[in-house]
Amino acid sequence: MMSSAIDSLGSLWMWGNFPEPQKSKSMESEFPLTSSCNPMPVWNFHGHTVVKVACGNEHVVALVTAGEGYKGSDLVCYSWGGNSHGQLGLGDRQSRQYPEVIEPFNSDAPWTVYEVACGAFHTALLAQKSPSETFESVCWTFGQGDNGQLGHGTTQSVLSPEPVKGLPWNAFLISVDCGLFHTSVVSSAGDVWSWGMEKGLGLCPEASYSGADAGDAILPLLIPCAGLYGPKFPEPVQVVCGAAHTILLADAGYKMWSWGRGWSGVLGNGKMIDCYSPIMALWPPLDADFREQSVNDGGDKSGTEKKPEDVVELERKLSMAAEDVKILQSKLSLMERYASILHGATFGKPFEERDMPASLRSGGSFDIAKEWEHMLETLDRGKLVRLEMFYRGMLAGVKDKLLKKRIQEIFLECQSSLPSESTQRNK
Repeated sequence: MMSSAIDSLGSLWMWGNFPEPQKSKSMESEFPLTSSCNPMPVWNFHGHTVVKVACGNEHVVALVTAGEGYKGSDLVCYSWGGNSHGQLGLGDRQSRQYPEVIEPFNSDAPWTVYEVACGAFHTALLAQKSPSETFESVCWTFGQGDNGQLGHGTTQSVLSPEPVKGLPWNAFLISVDCGLFHTSVVSSAGDVWSWGMEKGLGLCPEASYSGADAGDAILPLLIPCAGLYGPKFPEPVQVVCGAAHTILLADAGYKMWSWGRGWSGVLGNGKMIDCYSPIMALWPPLDADFREQSVNDGGDKSGTEKKPEDVVELERKLSMAAEDVKILQSKLSLMERYASILHGATFGKPFEERDMPASLRSGGSFDIAKEWEHMLETLDRGKLVRLEMFYRGMLAGVKDKLLKKRIQEIFLECQSSLPSESTQRNK
């Protein structure tokens, strides 16, 4: 594992277990990993400005200026480190101890790279033809393709950059990122595409995603925005991939969606279950302090202005309402978790919005007997068997508790009927 950072002067620093660039151009298949707890400078780019950097398990990709300063479109793409799957994009599987230019993106190439991302053993780039009068862009990928994470329609590894042809030619891609075995991009129009392991969700195989669309996505899949905002995400900002989940920041940074593996609550939606479609995360958190600083325009010389009584009263009511919202949100989160546990135990899958009875979604009255009868009629045989097993297990648990309680009562009755020690001594 490695970490990297770019300082304010455009110098690259790295720490952890990372491939340290060497000044000698050794072409050995094995390369040393430097282990450092403190950030170490990468001197190979001295005299240039490092603009962006991305790290995989053993490889590094960086965008560096051709000259000393950054002019916006003079970037050269470098890579170095482990290359067992061709993740360096240099046309072979030979590891590199020093940064080497990826030829389709050198200083003389018509393509200008503006985004880089690394998965475990694959790489994705966003590039635009320069000069260009349009805002068209292309996503290039290379490296390991076992799970379709390259998006080329196969599971073959690729040693040199190839464009992802399954994306619309007229979409301008603003952000790209890679998980361990999946890749996601977002366009300026709010469209999101993902590909790779478990339909591009990045879910590990043991996640048990057994829906009709189970399997790896070898071509880009459009991820729709559900709810009031669909099908596009409003004002997208950036897409970020974890090992097995994806986060999208949109609505100019005010809203966040997440999907994929939900272990440890990494999705930020108040649950710890996997999500197979985007769900809005609790962003920003409701317990944050959002007091606005008032700006005085005019007023007395002291810079203060007394607020009218009706404004003060309104602010007090708004504050009380905000506290009530926090309490309701907390209760709602607990109810959602409880409902998810019951639904998962009963039907063997996480609770989703489409599983909610139609009468509840419409806001009308809720007839539990009618809804239960309708649900039983629509269930297939496998779901009915799981439901019967759950019912029998629940009854067995109840009987077991009643039996334990009865045994305790009999024990107490017998204990009270036994003679005390003082009575035995008198005899």
